[in-house]
Amino acid sequence: MQGYDLFAIIVKNDETMETLTDIFGTGKELNALQMSCRGVTIFIVSLVLIRISGRRSFGIRTPLDNIIVILLGALLSRAIVGASPFVPIITVSLVIVLLHRVFGWLTVHSKTMQHLLEGRKIVLYEQGHFQEQNMEKALVCEEDIMQGIRKTALTEDLSKIREVYMERNGEISVVKKDAGH
Repeated sequence: MQGYDLFAIIVKNDETMETLTDIFGTGKELNALQMSCRGVTIFIVSLVLIRISGRRSFGIRTPLDNIIVILLGALLSRAIVGASPFVPIITVSLVIVLLHRVFGWLTVHSKTMQHLLEGRKIVLYEQGHFQEQNMEKALVCEEDIMQGIRKTALTEDLSKIREVYMERNGEISVVKKDAGH
């Protein structure tokens, strides 16, 4: 009797695999419905991965955070179109998300890792002068800085500006002078 039950389970699993193959397809020859089913599944998996990764992956936008966005997009799209096997893609995506969390944790707990992984802010303008050497290092010109000033401080009057930085995420930020100065 036990042998029969095992056979029934194997047959049922074969039927289940056949059903899953019908729904999700295999390889690159997928129809629109199969790709749509894969897309819905990847959407849900992506949501779970992003929740595991944490808010910083889409909020702070440092190089570390940009890496996860690019890699997950590239990897998960392969699962939708059948260019790579589904389960290994989900597995490597989870590994990358966990790696992102580890590196994120390291940046929080180690200044050295923070600077190594995310860089440092660069002073572009201070004490009334553009910092040419830093501008060259950041690959920005005066007009790029002025654009950042106009956008952030809503002025072109440099006498109102104390400092301008290129932040670790590549954005230009401005510190205005105090109203009394």
